[in-house]
Amino acid sequence: MLPFEPEVLHADAALLVINKPAGLLAVPGRGPDKQDCLSARIQARFGDALVVHRLDMATSGLMLMARGKPAQQQLSRAFAQREVLKRYQAVVQGAAATGLPPADWATIDLPILLDWPQRPLRVISQAQGKPSTTRWRVIAHERPGSTRVELEPVTGRSHQLRLHMLAIGHPILGDPLYALGASYEASPRLLLHASCIALIHPVSMQSMQFASAPPFPSS
Repeated sequence: MLPFEPEVLHADAALLVINKPAGLLAVPGRGPDKQDCLSARIQARFGDALVVHRLDMATSGLMLMARGKPAQQQLSRAFAQREVLKRYQAVVQGAAATGLPPADWATIDLPILLDWPQRPLRVISQAQGKPSTTRWRVIAHERPGSTRVELEPVTGRSHQLRLHMLAIGHPILGDPLYALGASYEASPRLLLHASCIALIHPVSMQSMQFASAPPFPSS
């Protein structure tokens, strides 16, 4: 069990905004050893909390939970219709996008398929993959051989950000699934953090935006 609790950044009658630590499952997994998770911990504090979306276990940062079924349905609809803006920060291998003007967005549009024999891994498959789009831009070139980037998933495929950055030659440092050698060994954790989320409140219909600084500082 992790020695720290998820931080609740916002709580009202319909919406919870939580800062998930890396290393904690978002929802229960298979087996008794995978029941400790963010949703269980939050539901122990807010009995009506319901899951709306997920983050990978290795990813830290902002997650939403609904309070009650009507709010869950409204938020799920907003995610399905791509009305929720999510942005992440990551540190990747290499000097990414050296040919782009600073802060310009680039787009990765590569279809993703579950690698069934090696699940939960995913692969890029032009023939069978589901359409998957990520926008990204450079924040800063940091320590030798790495770049801090901002990532915006347009679609929401599993492992999308990790796989798309790998596909363009810049794996996320510390990724236990897709980074190899020095890229994996460069960090004891996956350097991927859900840093910003913007949405329309499911009841008040007001615009809301939340931010969370990555727990891995610039170097």
